[in-house]
Amino acid sequence: RRKLRSDVAAAFPTLSTEQLAELIPNKEELNVIKIYSHKGEAITVYMNHRNPILFEAEKVLYPTVYTLWVYPDLLPAFSTWPPVLQKLAGGADLMLPGVVVPSSGLPRVQRGTLCAITLLGNRAPVAVGVATMSTEEMLAAGMKGKGFAVLHTHLDHLWEYGDKSSPPTLAPLVTDSAAKASAGDEEELQGKEPGSSCSPEPEQHVDIRDLSLKDRDTCAELLGKEELHENRAAEPAEDASTEDQQEAEDGRTPQEQMDALFNQCFFHALKCKVKKSDLPLLTSTFLGSHMFSCCPAGKQLDIKKSSYKKFSKFLQCMQHRKILQVKELNKGVESIVEVDWKHPDIKAFAVPEGFSSASAAQDSKSEDREQVYHAPEIIPLYGVSTKMIPLFQESGHRKGSILSSSEVRNIIINYVKSNELVDETNKNFVKVNAVLCDCLLDKSEQDEISHLKWDELLSRCLERLQPLHQVTFFGQEPVVRKGNIEPIDISIAQRSSNKKVTIIKNLELYGLDPQCVANSLQQKVQASATITPAPGAKDRVQVQIQGNQIHHLAKMLLEEYQLPRKYIQGLEKAPKLGRKK
Repeated sequence: RRKLRSDVAAAFPTLSTEQLAELIPNKEELNVIKIYSHKGEAITVYMNHRNPILFEAEKVLYPTVYTLWVYPDLLPAFSTWPPVLQKLAGGADLMLPGVVVPSSGLPRVQRGTLCAITLLGNRAPVAVGVATMSTEEMLAAGMKGKGFAVLHTHLDHLWEYGDKSSPPTLAPLVTDSAAKASAGDEEELQGKEPGSSCSPEPEQHVDIRDLSLKDRDTCAELLGKEELHENRAAEPAEDASTEDQQEAEDGRTPQEQMDALFNQCFFHALKCKVKKSDLPLLTSTFLGSHMFSCCPAGKQLDIKKSSYKKFSKFLQCMQHRKILQVKELNKGVESIVEVDWKHPDIKAFAVPEGFSSASAAQDSKSEDREQVYHAPEIIPLYGVSTKMIPLFQESGHRKGSILSSSEVRNIIINYVKSNELVDETNKNFVKVNAVLCDCLLDKSEQDEISHLKWDELLSRCLERLQPLHQVTFFGQEPVVRKGNIEPIDISIAQRSSNKKVTIIKNLELYGLDPQCVANSLQQKVQASATITPAPGAKDRVQVQIQGNQIHHLAKMLLEEYQLPRKYIQGLEKAPKLGRKK
């Protein structure tokens, strides 16, 4: 109990000694139970007064909503609309269009910060989540994309371990009064419009994690549109009048102003941020690391509000003006390969006052890149092969149709049920008919196997489909590629004089700039790092650094870049730590 109290004090330093003693009392009963999440992860739960007060996952302590109702200011809080709670409790993460931006601004947090989520008009938290990007990155992204990975909510299974009480009503702070008043007006408007609510009927409650990829995207799109509408409706009328006044003074439309801002940041970045040794440079890195940092205070870049609509089209325009050259070095990943720094437009550009010198910007370049990197979302997909056509043609799919694993599962289940192939005596088995025999069994098995278990049926089906994968980089459209994505390959090679070097390949496939990784590693371990062409891979490079640096590399890739471990190969080659004497 003493260790738990010290751990809680370290995790939540804002708690006073009295509050700590109240949360973890000396004499009252404190129970510890172990539960398992839907992913199979072991979770330790601490119970007090028959309510879960804390839970621990991977040696990190988190407060429950019961604790946050007593200490509502324990974590930085972000507000959302009441209809969103139902989606969060169903397993969805909180998207940025659903975050209400108060007049006082958003709390300042870094990526990975533990945060509370409240409903508009009530300070009592209803969810606990981890920020997937910093406040600055949220604003730079135009409040779009995933903002918080939700861990626990009111109405979830962990909440059900307690007394199942409802959140108390806690008055918002003074700074939220304007947002609250606007929300009240919005609720009145919604009350006059029947059928405007997006929340499903009670009998339609489903866990969002069980939906197919297509259904989940549709639901998120509808939810994002509703939240964006509410967010815009809640903005004070004063802001609108101020914008109209600024537009009248400027004499340009908002689209023309955004085009001008993109041009300014583009030339500023080329003139002060990028140098020849940085090339080839990923277009996503150029936008996120260089152009965003050149944006004047009080303004933010949003390509959707410009006439270009897509950053690739903006770069095509600049390429047509012969300012730079863009090539697709890897499928779906574009890079700037050449810049004409002698171009009259670059030479004529004057750096706005208030910005630091080019040399200072170059010094902070590596840090900027690391801060804006977002791990790509990778989804395994499957294509219908020639041999599998008979099994999928009943559901209307042809050769080459692309499906997610959940869609494949639903198609197989519907096929088995529609053809009445479930074994009457044991429903865990499926009878193998002629189509299943031809599609899923080898010739040597066709005379021996008459029944298959459900899980074996599904696994055989996935094995015989064409493997594909979809990669979505931050701020870009999803790209579907053939085969399974190659993992980041880490290996140790022996050089002369028995010296070892660490070699890292395939960084480009995950949107990582090899030069940025090499510079960062070189600074961390104080060893020489170089970039060399990757053997056997056209237009790819590899990072080579002196010594066995896998420990440092693992920390960078897993913690700083937040890449899943399954996409990194070779971490087991890290040097073994010596025994303590």
